Amino acid sequence: MPGDTVELLVNGRRIDNFQSYSLDADIYTPADAFSLELMDPEAPVATGMRCEARVNGVLELTGLVDRTTRRADKNNGKRLVVEGRDLTGLLVDSYCEQFMTLKGKTVKQLAEMLLKKVPYINRKQLVYQQDVVGNLKEKKTVDSPVVGFLDTPQKLSQIEPGMTVFEVLRTYAMSRGLMFYAMPDGTFVFGRPKTGGAAAFRIILRNDGTGNNVQEGEVTEDISQRYSQVTVINQSQGFDADTMRAANINSWAVTPDPDFPFYKPFVATLNNDSQTPKLHGRLLLEKMRRDGFRLAYTAPGHSQGRRNWAINELVEVNDELNEVHGGYLIYGRTFTRSKAEGSCTKLRLGLPGMVA
Repeated sequence: MPGDTVELLVNGRRIDNFQSYSLDADIYTPADAFSLELMDPEAPVATGMRCEARVNGVLELTGLVDRTTRRADKNNGKRLVVEGRDLTGLLVDSYCEQFMTLKGKTVKQLAEMLLKKVPYINRKQLVYQQDVVGNLKEKKTVDSPVVGFLDTPQKLSQIEPGMTVFEVLRTYAMSRGLMFYAMPDGTFVFGRPKTGGAAAFRIILRNDGTGNNVQEGEVTEDISQRYSQVTVINQSQGFDADTMRAANINSWAVTPDPDFPFYKPFVATLNNDSQTPKLHGRLLLEKMRRDGFRLAYTAPGHSQGRRNWAINELVEVNDELNEVHGGYLIYGRTFTRSKAEGSCTKLRLGLPGMVA
């Protein structure tokens, strides 16, 4: 909506004199990026500084400044371009320095151990969703957004130097059929994207223009990386029951995609037992489905009904021009402002609940 307010806090000092900006958030992409062009900033900005961006008073970015570029010309005077990423960027950049044994550790214990030395990360802001794969140590009510923690120990037993913190956490989340992602306010989540419930937003794009609330829409369908069925073969070490000697044990699972138009098989081989073949096949199929169908819309302003457009929320789409109707997940959104377009929000939608 017109009149959206945007302010940047750098080391606690406010800046709101923007020439342009881009603030991104995406469930499926680690280290969401931001870029701001400032005219005569009211406070000093330097690389390594922590920053927060608020849109209409709501915290929509928590991150660090990676790069600054100073520009000057006769027509526009002095400008400062500030670029950075959210706090997930620290996890992408931080490497494990030594071998660590993980046998018997839960996901929660693993996360707390790896994040202990990472600066700016609040380990109390880790969320473990209720509908996760694995046993829960304690039960909560259905309405509770946070549960205790996963009580199923990891099957992989060691972290090696050179692996990044994000890589380890994402791998172990996937071994439980989960994702590891960050929300704009700096909360880290182990869980699945939202699968159902009431839609928080509406997108209308009618042929006659009545009630239209987006400027443009785009639908992409791509079957080049989709398959009719996914077969996963797991090769792990075990013991032969007759000889009691070490032996290779093969297990497999086939996961079909009933919506695929013709026979086209995919086969993957696992060399460890961090995931069951059935679970791994389901995750592969979900990623294929997610990559094969995407919606993109551009909406004026940064909010609808006094609520900022937000990731991991459902939106009801009534798009007559592109013949798209139903509920979809907002998995990505970018707040932008420029001289050419003014303030707008670029939305990326997909199927609800997909882990990828």
